[in-house]
Amino acid sequence: MTGGKLGLVFFPAFDWAITPTHPEREERLLYTRDQIEEEGLLDLPGIREYKPRLADRIDADRVHIGVPDILSLITDAHLVSAGGAITAAEAVLKREVERSFALVRPPGHHAMRVVHGTRGFCTINIEAVMIEYLRRHYGIRRVAVVDTDVHHGDGTQDIFYHDPDTLFISFHQDGRTLYPGSGFPEELGSPGALVSTVNLPLPPGTTDQGLSSVLDNFILPVLDDFQPEIIINSAGQDNHYSDPLANMAITAQGYARLAEKLQADIAVLEGGYSIEAALPYVNVGIILAMAGLDYSRVVEPDIAKCPRQPAATTGYIDNLIKEWRQIWANREKLKREAIAKAGDFWQRRRQIYYDDSGISERQQETVRLCPKCQGYLTVDTEAEGYSLGYQSAFATVVNRDSCSACRSAAYDAAHQAKKQGRRQHCYVQDKQQDILIKL
Repeated sequence: MTGGKLGLVFFPAFDWAITPTHPEREERLLYTRDQIEEEGLLDLPGIREYKPRLADRIDADRVHIGVPDILSLITDAHLVSAGGAITAAEAVLKREVERSFALVRPPGHHAMRVVHGTRGFCTINIEAVMIEYLRRHYGIRRVAVVDTDVHHGDGTQDIFYHDPDTLFISFHQDGRTLYPGSGFPEELGSPGALVSTVNLPLPPGTTDQGLSSVLDNFILPVLDDFQPEIIINSAGQDNHYSDPLANMAITAQGYARLAEKLQADIAVLEGGYSIEAALPYVNVGIILAMAGLDYSRVVEPDIAKCPRQPAATTGYIDNLIKEWRQIWANREKLKREAIAKAGDFWQRRRQIYYDDSGISERQQETVRLCPKCQGYLTVDTEAEGYSLGYQSAFATVVNRDSCSACRSAAYDAAHQAKKQGRRQHCYVQDKQQDILIKL
């Protein structure tokens, strides 16, 4: 028996900001909190507020390989933000509420598996920490993440790129026009998890019309096909027409309808930097929609400034949906072909830039494509920065279902790298034993 429709968790992180005037600062949530209290939402019987808990180091280590270690890169604010998401999720899993919304900061969806510093305002990935916590403690396996931030959720994509049990869907402003410059349809996941990553880059100026088309004609049918045990919404609100960091044209009504149709079990706040003109209205609309309440009167005072969607944009989105429906329909065939082509191992090399920390990283991932299990992963990384100097690391990841042969090979690879002394730091992230070992 549930105790209400919606659980809310607030954490404005008063003691954390990149700079006092940075777009990512505590005022982002304070205006929202004021609006929610003014509207009396916290007094409604269907809405229940929870206090965030502090996540543990192991919750971060379960997801991330921090170099030299994750605690040296974060503050307590990051652990409370992640703990707030966990609190929201547990309220749903314990059936105290039907859905929950964690309005927390710092955000997280640009934080990748390996962490050398802060990028895109993110250091640890809040949603990923929450998901792996639920898998460890509640036995959840099949998860869908729908990222609605205007910026591509490249960190969440990276963490789950080799995981066929996690469907990552991101719609965002086209990466050719906006940070982080990624999130294209050809980024499908590694062979064993092909088409578990779904990117829908949308043209600048996309409105509620385009958003509804993508949602109704592709995202919702794909979620029905995938049949996740739980749906997570990375609820970025910087697609709003007034956001100063992007160029989209979604309204509070558009966001509320999205929340109503998506029916996410848990939403976690990501971006959104129009602090007064957008966030109070968008968040109120989302809260009402997730609680099953009327949101029809939530309208921005300057709604006339929202542009209309050009016909060319509508045509582009229609074609994108058609292309993706074909990819999704043929996903099993594409996966078999990719595995056959790759053979026993699949590799990718990448250059990753940490814009907030001035760090450049060179990384090589190698995935063992095992016919008996999901294999194992090795990551070889080097990073340089003006405040960092040079640091390097080698890590192996033992997956939840790695067979005994893959488990042994993963440990052997890490010990060999340590013996050779090629890298300053060597790790084994063992998801079966729920430990991160530094050799």
